[in-house]
Amino acid sequence: MNYLNITEKPDVKLKYLIMAFAGWADAGEAATNTVKYIRRSLSARKFADIDPEEFYDFTQTRPYSVRTKEGARRVNWPANEFFWAVLPGTNDGVMFYLGVEPNLRWRTFANSIAGLAKEQGVETVVHLGALLDAVPHSRKVRLTGTSTGTDMSDLMEEFSIRSSNYQGPTGISSAVLEACTKQEMGYASLWGHTSHYLQAAPNYRVSYTLTQTLAKFLNLPLDLEELRSAADLFDEEVAKAIAEDEQISSYVSKLETQYDEASPAAEIPDPSEMVKDLEQFLRTQQRRRPGDPQP
Repeated sequence: MNYLNITEKPDVKLKYLIMAFAGWADAGEAATNTVKYIRRSLSARKFADIDPEEFYDFTQTRPYSVRTKEGARRVNWPANEFFWAVLPGTNDGVMFYLGVEPNLRWRTFANSIAGLAKEQGVETVVHLGALLDAVPHSRKVRLTGTSTGTDMSDLMEEFSIRSSNYQGPTGISSAVLEACTKQEMGYASLWGHTSHYLQAAPNYRVSYTLTQTLAKFLNLPLDLEELRSAADLFDEEVAKAIAEDEQISSYVSKLETQYDEASPAAEIPDPSEMVKDLEQFLRTQQRRRPGDPQP
């Protein structure tokens, strides 16, 4: 059964697929905003989507009720959309996907994405993600990733993107990776690490780093000035907020020391240890009362 709704047929080969999923794999909305920025920069237009009916438990991933300008009520279902654009100065195109991790039938869902990509001539798939990590906002954004094939691995090494050795419960991106690999497409997954004490979204700082790296990675002709300005403003606002709280400032200083002392080749901290560190920090925050002396 075909779960794809195709409204337009791109008239060029779509050499790349760039994709991101909203939700837990999109800390600070950094990954989805990267795809949105590139899509907008290249004037991409929608050409397909996935019917959500067979892939979601709507009591878990709930649709939203909205009102139109005319006052009518409409239901917005979980969206999984595909866009395409022509790469300037070439006869090739690029395909974009933005979606929501499904609750059901992951292999069928992943095969639908991989099948459409293969049909459109995609050679390389790049998944973008963002995760919370015990890293300071004042240092270079940490990037990690995985890839298939020698060429992709060489590019990862060239851009100093450390390989992730994570093993454990996974997300839909891994199912898509497996499906694309079976279709003989190259695949890379690139993750930006977001400071776990920052709740601000979108995190333009991580988005800028992801976009800048991806543009170099795939030779995309992008003007990044708008995103760079947003990242600079984001950094300024975060610095002001951190400076007003001595306890958070002290915590950030500790992270800076750990970051600076870490070897570039050091293994990523164990996720359970990161969670313990964050929980301890949050408990300390909750115990504080107005007027308490700083530690």
